[in-house]
Amino acid sequence: MDYLKTVVPSQLIAERGSNIVVINPGSANVRIGVARQDTPSIIPHCIARYTNQTPKLNVQDQMLNCQVTTAQQMERQKAYDVIASFLKIPFLDDQVGIPRKMGRVDGHNHHNGRGKDECFAWANVYEQDAKSTCTPERTTSEDRVGESSEEHRDELPKQLHSTENRLRQFIIGEEALRISPTEPYCVRRPIRRGHLNISQQYPLQQVIEDLHAIWDWILTEKLDVPRSHRNMYSVVLVLSETFDTREMKEMLSVVLRDLHFSSAVVHQEGLAAVFGNGLSTACVVNMGAQTTTVICIEDGAALPNTEKTLQFGGEDISRCLLWTQRHHQTWPPIRTDLLTRPMDLLMLNKLKENYCEIKEGELDAVSIVHSYEEGQPPGSHKTRLTALSVPPMGLFYPALLVPDVYPPPPRSWFNDYDDMLEETYHIEYPRRPDLVEGMYPGMNVGLSMWDNYPIFSSKPKKEEKVGLAEAITSSILSSDMLNDIMTGRIELQRKLFCSIQLIGGVALTAGLIPAVEERVLHAIPPNEAIDTVEVLQSRTRTTDVPWKGGAILGILDFGRDAWIHREDWVRSGIHINSNRKYRDSYYLQAQAMSYINS
Repeated sequence: MDYLKTVVPSQLIAERGSNIVVINPGSANVRIGVARQDTPSIIPHCIARYTNQTPKLNVQDQMLNCQVTTAQQMERQKAYDVIASFLKIPFLDDQVGIPRKMGRVDGHNHHNGRGKDECFAWANVYEQDAKSTCTPERTTSEDRVGESSEEHRDELPKQLHSTENRLRQFIIGEEALRISPTEPYCVRRPIRRGHLNISQQYPLQQVIEDLHAIWDWILTEKLDVPRSHRNMYSVVLVLSETFDTREMKEMLSVVLRDLHFSSAVVHQEGLAAVFGNGLSTACVVNMGAQTTTVICIEDGAALPNTEKTLQFGGEDISRCLLWTQRHHQTWPPIRTDLLTRPMDLLMLNKLKENYCEIKEGELDAVSIVHSYEEGQPPGSHKTRLTALSVPPMGLFYPALLVPDVYPPPPRSWFNDYDDMLEETYHIEYPRRPDLVEGMYPGMNVGLSMWDNYPIFSSKPKKEEKVGLAEAITSSILSSDMLNDIMTGRIELQRKLFCSIQLIGGVALTAGLIPAVEERVLHAIPPNEAIDTVEVLQSRTRTTDVPWKGGAILGILDFGRDAWIHREDWVRSGIHINSNRKYRDSYYLQAQAMSYINS
């Protein structure tokens, strides 16, 4: 302990961080890096596998009938008009087909740090030059000015359809999303809406195989950690609170059994996020591509009753952007399908990042929209995007986003369902004969810090059908169940309302912070003695905060009882039918608190 108080953080990172890999898997992207690095590698969490099936499926997913129902359409239009009233812009039907004055967009583009509308090129699916296509060059609309489409059509067959090369068996990351629909590949996403993407069409074995293939490729190609060296590395798994116990077990098996790491530990995203920003108490709001989670952390303890999960994220804002433009007839007459053509989703995500923000008044922009037709080079279409403040406001009015396009995984699969935040330390587990009494691999059994931990008989509600402001308010006000003294309850709530932490890609949306502060303040019931709401500025890039916190936790906690060793897990560790459940720790160990307070 004295050493941790005196050691320079950079020295501690150099000593312990060189052989710890931190993995933070998400629905759209996975962040992987060695703990000593400043930032992780961010790779789209998908894989495209070669297929010769007929008929060919371009995307293997849990898609149902994606047509929006009449009731959903009416709710969406009603939500749009409510937002329009708040933003002081024309209502939905008032501006269809009516030309409007264009607003200035110079400063807007500069604010987002992007000066061009990116155009993605079709991926090379052949083994020749495979290494050079791992980081493919992107062409822009400006680069294509003056080039004839006939020249591109002549070049495309030579590049993509040469018979001299052999097709790659699988393609990972952004390249997988840029594969032409004419090529014999099927794109899979092993995680969807914060859960393993399991269905009858995408069974567990395939999901696990794809997770293994994606992580193994990143470790080898991006981090230079080959399989032969992994027995000298340990892994910190930073997992979302949305994952269930069975899903955590499967991912631990991928890390220990399949990837051959020597040991691993699990930390939840909310807990890791406070470390990533050097905090100990905060209300963590993690806004990812497909889910948004809210959870409160008090003095390094995740408060189970405060967990909220919202089934919408950045990709839903992108879909809403497309719906808004089509409704106002500003979208060019091209085929754009975000569900079955990943290239279109890439384009919409970039448009959302470049142009959407929350601000009062009409917000328009001139942009280049690209069309990606099968077997053809990308086409460029100059268009006027309108009502750009509306899609991100869907965070507060989720009816606008219509997120229920993908169903959740079948719950019957989770035979030993257990909440990630449910405490199970008090359960008496059968002891292995080869271990000393009281010692189990991967379990912090017997530690005195668990003695006074409160027990809840009911699991927290997993999914909420409310907007972001209501979810944050409900989460913080739920923290009073952990405080019997009235004064302590009020002080904790005041502290949490002034310590809101926005992380994830959506947190980069311009104008979001003041919108959250204003709307959360108005969502607090009048009988609550709260008059101040504050969102803290992130010290780390918002997309990397949980990963960075996981790196710090791994460095500070390395060697403690929570780590699971490969031999214990593979031979006779925690099995699905053994009544033993791996659980995450909620308390920051004294080592970690020393780091935060130093």
